[in-house]
Amino acid sequence: MSNRARPRRSTRRGSTRWGVTSVVVAVLMVGGAGTAYALTRHRTDNSNVATPAPSSTADARATSPGADDRLAASAKSSSTAKASPSSTGIPADAAKCAYTPTSDGSTGRSIQTPGAHPKKVRSHVTLATNYGVIEADLTGDVAPCTVNSFLTLARKGYFTGTQCHRLTTDGLYVLQCGDPSGTGQGGPGYQFDDENLPTKSRPAYPRGTLAMANAGPGTNGSQFFLVYKDSQIDPNYSVFGKITKGLDVLDKIAAAGSDESNGPGDGRPKQEVTITRAG
Repeated sequence: MSNRARPRRSTRRGSTRWGVTSVVVAVLMVGGAGTAYALTRHRTDNSNVATPAPSSTADARATSPGADDRLAASAKSSSTAKASPSSTGIPADAAKCAYTPTSDGSTGRSIQTPGAHPKKVRSHVTLATNYGVIEADLTGDVAPCTVNSFLTLARKGYFTGTQCHRLTTDGLYVLQCGDPSGTGQGGPGYQFDDENLPTKSRPAYPRGTLAMANAGPGTNGSQFFLVYKDSQIDPNYSVFGKITKGLDVLDKIAAAGSDESNGPGDGRPKQEVTITRAG
């Protein structure tokens, strides 16, 4: 993913706030130059429309939180069958991932591209923050390339000491993290395709979802978001985990509010949120 743009309020048509009848709900900015993509709220007539808003600034392709087929539904038992070796020496249940180099590596934080053949297995991750500990089960069986990248970054210390740079509190309810630059413009120096999009889930992103932020199809990188309240946006963001512990931590962060620097209900957390350890 090329998470290159600082979050900012998207161009709006109609209401200036995210209401049930407003066209635009919010954007999780992680983009490059040129076009800002505005995610819309799921309407009562079941028409999800993503309205591209042209931008002359280099600050954004917008994106909103990740996509999950109701994580509870995709999270079956965590047992995985043993892989049988293939003729290439790669386990038969391994995925083939393509991580494409980009120019958005955050200063001092670019990292070696993850291996291309992760096993399709479930795993667990712990994010320690200055607010408390958040734990999640990762769905490597349905999002192997995403989980492979996330764990590679976590285990290499990519997220350690970084701030969660965005909190949305009106219509879209997420905490966005994963950019060492803290601007919404940073990334790991590579991008990869979408996985496990929640096209049949209502809401698309329920409370407890862990998903990737992006700048458009196939631009996943390091930025991710955690959903603290059911959010119905277009299912364009890869869901790769479910929070199993620490939702109360997210609630505390959300209760402190955002500084609304990107518009009503959208900005940096008022109280700094730092990931002190990930793995």
